Amino acid sequence: MADTPATPDAAASTEPKGPSKNELKKAAKKAEKAAAKDAKKASQAAAAPVAEPDYAEGSYGPLPLNMSQERTKRERISIAALTPNDVGKTVLFRARINTSRAQGSKMLFLNLRQKTASIQGLMIIDGTKVSKQMLKWSSSLLAESIVLVEGVVEKTAEEIKSASVKDLEIKISKFNLIAGLDGLLPFSLEDANRAEADYAQEGADFNRVNIDTRLSGRVLDLRTQTNQAIFKLQAVVTDFFRDYLHKNGFTEIHSPKLQGAATESGASVFKVQYFKGDAFLAQSPQLAKQMCIAADFERVYEIGPVFRAENANTHRHLTEFIGLDLEMAIEEHYHEVMELLDGLFLYIFRNLREQYKNEIEIVRKQFPAEEFIWREGPEGTLKLTFAEAVDLLVADGVDRSVLDDINTENEKRLGRLVREKYQTDYFIIDKFPMELRPFYTMADPNNPGLSNSYDFFMRGEEILSGAQRIHEPQLLMQEMRKKGIDPESMKAYVDAFRMGCPPHGGGGIGLERVLMLFLKLNNIRRASLFPRDPKRLEP
Repeated sequence: MADTPATPDAAASTEPKGPSKNELKKAAKKAEKAAAKDAKKASQAAAAPVAEPDYAEGSYGPLPLNMSQERTKRERISIAALTPNDVGKTVLFRARINTSRAQGSKMLFLNLRQKTASIQGLMIIDGTKVSKQMLKWSSSLLAESIVLVEGVVEKTAEEIKSASVKDLEIKISKFNLIAGLDGLLPFSLEDANRAEADYAQEGADFNRVNIDTRLSGRVLDLRTQTNQAIFKLQAVVTDFFRDYLHKNGFTEIHSPKLQGAATESGASVFKVQYFKGDAFLAQSPQLAKQMCIAADFERVYEIGPVFRAENANTHRHLTEFIGLDLEMAIEEHYHEVMELLDGLFLYIFRNLREQYKNEIEIVRKQFPAEEFIWREGPEGTLKLTFAEAVDLLVADGVDRSVLDDINTENEKRLGRLVREKYQTDYFIIDKFPMELRPFYTMADPNNPGLSNSYDFFMRGEEILSGAQRIHEPQLLMQEMRKKGIDPESMKAYVDAFRMGCPPHGGGGIGLERVLMLFLKLNNIRRASLFPRDPKRLEP
């Protein structure tokens, strides 16, 4: 049977079909949209301004991480050292950005800080050194960033009240970031620097930074001008202490802070594990000082930490503080020691007042206080016996029956009475009752109920306790037993006196307390770098 030829329709069904009309329409629309989009981009590109050249490139921006990779040895200046003689000079220095304020789009004012010194920095777009990009970047840096600044010292038209350098400013030409911030600050330094009087101003709405917040963010708090001044003063108090004693024949010692027995009383001592036994953190260098006198050092002093396990959450107690301690052999009378200590305090007070007025004024801006006063001249320092101090309080209405010991409240009351009557914030009380003093205190030869001991006071608070010590071993052991102390538990100490020891006396001073009272800071934690008290072990 012959094949049947294919029909035209059958042949057509095997050929590929072209796009439908609907698909052609869609493709045309898509092409039209793409063309419109390209046209819009071209139009925008044509309309956009040409980017300005950054002629300050290289004069600003973050510096590479300092890994001590190079030394240019370029001289860097201290803000505090600038004088009008430096006008016109180009200077280089590192500082923190204290505050930053843009004025319009062409000018930036900066307050640049080094410790307690600050100066105004001015950045102006000038077409040659400072570009728009440089100013924008610089104004974005956060307060407390550390920057490297180069610029020309210029005389200001008017006094700059917000800076310590009031008649000069820096016209900035280079500005680089050394270290920025990684996270938020717990409070602003501006708030932390604020004086109490600022809060009393009408309409004032400032953030108050309380002391716990400050201490938890202590690193930031220590940057305030007030704290920079406080700890400068703390440092020089120890300088004056050391200087005076060197001039008077004393040798500095360094005693151990781990001891086999408590120095004062077991109730206020920190016990620590010491290998297979126990040790105690030193409550003072008392035992070591006395043993050095027995070793013929004659006159010794120490500056070091003291530990007291007293659960006292007061304005004047710390569990760890810096002790300024001294001990000396005496020739005839324990008042030789008391008089030397008096001379030491007067030396410290005078030098603070004469050499560090600026730092004292900085502190007073935030903590206003009556000036600390003391007696000079022939009348000398006021000295009262314990009985005379009690009489002053009784005359002011205090019941004599509660004055076997003078508590903190009555100490302050006595301080107010003494200032009013004798015009002094600094005085000495001598001849304390024997029962109030440690076991090593020598009794008064004419009245065994009294001791050859003294306390020194500032603004009605004790800052030194001292006495003649017992140097005769049998008498020492007798007094130890009276206080419930077994002499065998402190055998090495007692043995020092068995080998012969001259009469001697001394005293211990709390550095933070002296500073707190001289400046009237009202809380000892403000005078301690990183305070330790029953509730705080960090930072």
